[in-house]
Amino acid sequence: MKTIILATKNAGKVREFRDLTGGFCEVLTMAEAGIHLDIEETGTTFAENASIKARAVWEARAAAGFYDTVISDDSGIEIDFLDKKPGIYSSRWLGEDTPYTEKNQIVLNLLAPAPEDKRTARYVCAMSAILPDGSEISVLETTEGCIAYEAKGENGFGYDPIFLIPETGLTFAEMSAEAKHAISHRGKALRLLQQHLHTAGIV
Repeated sequence: MKTIILATKNAGKVREFRDLTGGFCEVLTMAEAGIHLDIEETGTTFAENASIKARAVWEARAAAGFYDTVISDDSGIEIDFLDKKPGIYSSRWLGEDTPYTEKNQIVLNLLAPAPEDKRTARYVCAMSAILPDGSEISVLETTEGCIAYEAKGENGFGYDPIFLIPETGLTFAEMSAEAKHAISHRGKALRLLQQHLHTAGIV
């Protein structure tokens, strides 16, 4: 089985990524691969930040004599009523240590005056894979939805309790993992990336 290192310290992303791979590869976290870096996300887009993180981890492994495939996911939520904020700053918005229960309530408060047709939002996911030879594959996917009127659900993480899929009437946090992965930005991005990795002979 091929080994892929996931360039993130986000436990929720690690859990989802392992669920999504469905056993097509062994997934190691940065810590499990012996990489302890604080990577500064200096990009201005999701794609740039995904590339920065993946490249930093790949170079650290290469310096130790290991040439692995490294994948990074940079994702977040764009809320149209807030001029697409928080966007690439989704995890850092209002402070990295601020609980998402508070962040989600602040979003709900900010959108209180927004009519239903102005509550549109989307989750965005950019994935970058640095292959053993140092070449890079990048993909980007989105999932359209809207901001709910109240937080609902106990599953998922981040802004999932307030991100509503109108066709289902459910927030991401109310969905089963399987249902969410079938339509989520991260699920779509990984499936597309997997196709590219298969073509490249990586998985």
